[in-house]
Amino acid sequence: MSVCTLLRMRIGGRCCAANVFQKRALSGADAVNALRPFYFAVHPDFFGQHPKEREVNENSLKRLNGYLENLQKPGMRSLKPTKLTFYVRDTKEKTDSESNLLPSGFRSVTFTLQSKDVLSTVMEVLKSCSLSVEHMQELLKAKAESQNSTQQGGIPFYRPIKWDKTYYSFTGFRDPEQEMEQAKKMEATLSSWLQNNEPEATKKQNASVPRRAELKRLKRELIEKLGLVDIRWQRKWGVAHRCCQLQSLSRLALQSPEALLNLRGHTVIFTDQSGMNASGHVMLGTMDVHHQWTKLFQRLPSYCSLFQQTVLLKERISFLLGAIQVIHMERVGPVLPLEEHYRTLNNFHKRLLPHRLALHPRSLQGLTMTLENDSSTPRLHEMGHFIIPTMCDPAHLQNFLQSHAQEARRRIQRKDQLEAEEENVMSNCVQDLSLRSLSKEPSVSTSQMIPCCRRLMEERSPHMQGLHLRVSHFYSVMQDGDLCIPWDWKG
Repeated sequence: MSVCTLLRMRIGGRCCAANVFQKRALSGADAVNALRPFYFAVHPDFFGQHPKEREVNENSLKRLNGYLENLQKPGMRSLKPTKLTFYVRDTKEKTDSESNLLPSGFRSVTFTLQSKDVLSTVMEVLKSCSLSVEHMQELLKAKAESQNSTQQGGIPFYRPIKWDKTYYSFTGFRDPEQEMEQAKKMEATLSSWLQNNEPEATKKQNASVPRRAELKRLKRELIEKLGLVDIRWQRKWGVAHRCCQLQSLSRLALQSPEALLNLRGHTVIFTDQSGMNASGHVMLGTMDVHHQWTKLFQRLPSYCSLFQQTVLLKERISFLLGAIQVIHMERVGPVLPLEEHYRTLNNFHKRLLPHRLALHPRSLQGLTMTLENDSSTPRLHEMGHFIIPTMCDPAHLQNFLQSHAQEARRRIQRKDQLEAEEENVMSNCVQDLSLRSLSKEPSVSTSQMIPCCRRLMEERSPHMQGLHLRVSHFYSVMQDGDLCIPWDWKG
């Protein structure tokens, strides 16, 4: 028997044993069930009032699911290490103390997946998020029994063999240890990633130039024709998708121009549902048909009346709470419908009205607050605005606002300084690196963006010239050629 034949037999036996072990360890359906405590703690649907945390979890879940899917593909030897960040809600599964909670009330957890099987990956995720693994004991026991039985008899138990480097030179097979080390280096180095992906990004951006020009033209013409203040998008749809949405609205304007008269003076936002949001902007659901849009336009006068009522409620609440301003944080995430915003304001106002709070009429002037239905205690956000639960005790609320007013003003002043600094450093970054544009995900904070831009100017990579750059939480090349890099990239 030749050496090559013997090697093929050994490799085939290893793959067969590995597949048998993989099936016994954990299937895809088992992984979903095992990760239920994790999904309950991080699922984006539970972060409706926290768009930053929602977006981070949404992106990380996509990457985690992709990692798990790749592990189950036949013939998959090794995957690149994948760094994930999640914001974890308080659940009964939590074992850590509350000292590591962020101002938003969630824990930030970052870990890197390097496991080579589904079971180990699930265990790594649960342990990294400090979630219970008691429900995994049966699977772990079954795994141990499977190992014992295969070692004693039956199907041979698969143990990875550490081959000499000459084996890989002779056979032409890839060294898994070397691949893992290269993957770590590639993920950690911005210049290497840019060098490998710049050609693809340039090709996609050049192809998207006509679509970008068409998008600008359609947007400008619709704003002028319909008398709109602005046209925006809630999600990060591609240029082609946005053009289709504007073309759909343009066709409706040609077919039924009288139906769009009520749009004059409004801002239109393409999003997941139709209606009016808490800021008074008209939402057009991208999955809705023209008939549904037309019915919305007919109801706009009643929506405007309801919006005026929300403005009056905010003024009354402000009068009762020392001239503090009630605001709504409009960011990426699920939009807040106007009807829900009105109910929240109305319930909070009714709760305040019977109490005569001893607040000076202008003692909290210049400060801001947001209302939440899913919070139990008032908090002061790192950016200086108060986050107040609607069911908060009025007496406790008064003490909290008064005792934290000075710190809130300090944080607002610091926020204004950071935002001015961010605007300046982003402008310098575009100019120094010859970028077409520079933007960031809403979930990237100002304090994260500033050092990121400074380090980019120090790096001065030639592979970014003439490209659209977007600072996010992970590396990717978007459909239209935009380069996404993590704000905490490694040099």
